[in-house]
Amino acid sequence: MQRIGWRIPAAWLTLCIVWSSTWLAIKVGLRDLPPISFVAVRFLIAIIVLTAVSAGRVRLLPLYRADYVVLAFTGILMFAINYTLLFWGELHVSSGLAAVLQATIPIFGMIFAHWMLPDEPLRLQKLMGALLALAGVALICARLLTFSGLLAFWGGVGISLGGAGAAFSNVVLKKRAIQIAPAMLAAWQMIFGTVPLLFLGFIVDGDPTRFHWTMMSIFCLLYLAVIGSALTFLLLYWLLPRMSVTNLQTISLITPPGAVMLGWSIGGETFPPWSLFGAAFVLLGVWMIFRRTRDQGLVEAAAGFPDRG
Repeated sequence: MQRIGWRIPAAWLTLCIVWSSTWLAIKVGLRDLPPISFVAVRFLIAIIVLTAVSAGRVRLLPLYRADYVVLAFTGILMFAINYTLLFWGELHVSSGLAAVLQATIPIFGMIFAHWMLPDEPLRLQKLMGALLALAGVALICARLLTFSGLLAFWGGVGISLGGAGAAFSNVVLKKRAIQIAPAMLAAWQMIFGTVPLLFLGFIVDGDPTRFHWTMMSIFCLLYLAVIGSALTFLLLYWLLPRMSVTNLQTISLITPPGAVMLGWSIGGETFPPWSLFGAAFVLLGVWMIFRRTRDQGLVEAAAGFPDRG
């Protein structure tokens, strides 16, 4: 338990920090790059990095044919649908609002887990904590919650639907428990989600060599691919068998305040002082979600699931 206990909160905190910054990186990159191809090239680079890290160290192929079906299904949900809707939505809404809308992931995740995972029934306290945290996020981003037309409205709807798909993907993976290293689990999902996007991007966006490549867009692309994809999904799938889906997806409640702070300090988005009350609601809601399951989660991590490195 001591050997892996400190690694769990460290990995969780790293995900919170990095994913707080990706929203602004997406927004800045979209100034020069079209959304579909931006997503596709991002994950193409991430696939190369994850495969290079894994080659010669872990098994590259899943054990069973049925695993490919699960990886294809969840990969399309997580990467082809969720991220395409997210990138397209950020063309029409602010980075802070996008973070708020994807904070609905834990709500969807708890509902799906209630029906699909017998060990994770929906508890009233978790539901109330999630709703309280979402209320705090909405308060923080109150000035970002104004849509500027029909496209902004559909952008928000698309981001929310993508979040529901991501939540369902996480629950399916938890239920299936595919026996493969986390890096290759993420890589195979990315492969199945990215291949159709490469073709679609070429049809919709045109030849990638003709895009407006700038130093900033290249930096955003590499940051999102290597740090925001390869590293974070490696950590995410390492954590998935060691934490409950509900607790793991509270990351989506932590990242919106971080995204808003970065948008305020770097991207010029406003952050009124009274929104600090919203941060207090977020922290209180997250505490409510974690309070009753923290000890159980540590026991699972120490005994129920072996350390896979």
